[in-house]
Amino acid sequence: MATNRGRGSGLLRFAESRKNLAGCAGGLAGLALTFTGAAGAYWPLVVAGLYGAGALIAPPERIAAPHFPDAAEQLDVLREDFTRLREYVASLQLPPAAAGRLTELDALLSALVEHGQWSSDPDSFHALTRAVREDVPEAVDTFVRARWWTRFTPGTEPPERHLERQLTLVHEELATVASSLRKAEEQRQESLTYYLEKRPSRSGD
Repeated sequence: MATNRGRGSGLLRFAESRKNLAGCAGGLAGLALTFTGAAGAYWPLVVAGLYGAGALIAPPERIAAPHFPDAAEQLDVLREDFTRLREYVASLQLPPAAAGRLTELDALLSALVEHGQWSSDPDSFHALTRAVREDVPEAVDTFVRARWWTRFTPGTEPPERHLERQLTLVHEELATVASSLRKAEEQRQESLTYYLEKRPSRSGD
């Protein structure tokens, strides 16, 4: 059944192709010559020849370029991932210090995820994506698994210390991203002010 469907779709694509349509146009021209008597007894060859000629001169099928998600589409998906990350973290019992650091990080992530101007700064967007999809969930998951083993190995370094440090490092990286965005907005604002100050006045028109 799958083979038959594949053949059917292939025939349909050929029937709708430019070469077949151009060939059919040539074949119709051959039939017109046949009806007028110009093709004579060799009309089948004339029709077939004009069909073949039309198919040969038809432009090749244009293959559509692959679609890659733009910044807006990627941001929509990232927002969904961030929502799932929040739900995952909310389901866990974390130490107070780590929970406080995670709350600060969540506020910063939320502000960055809501920021919509990422097309001109792919490196910062990559850092944000990595934090949401890799850094934070991996840090939390590693802590949860390491904490389970501490009951069997007392006296070892508390795993929450690593978690706090990891979250701090992620927060510092994203704070740098936020600072760059703030500076870019300030420069844009200053440029607009300069433009408005230098723009010729039309009050006397």
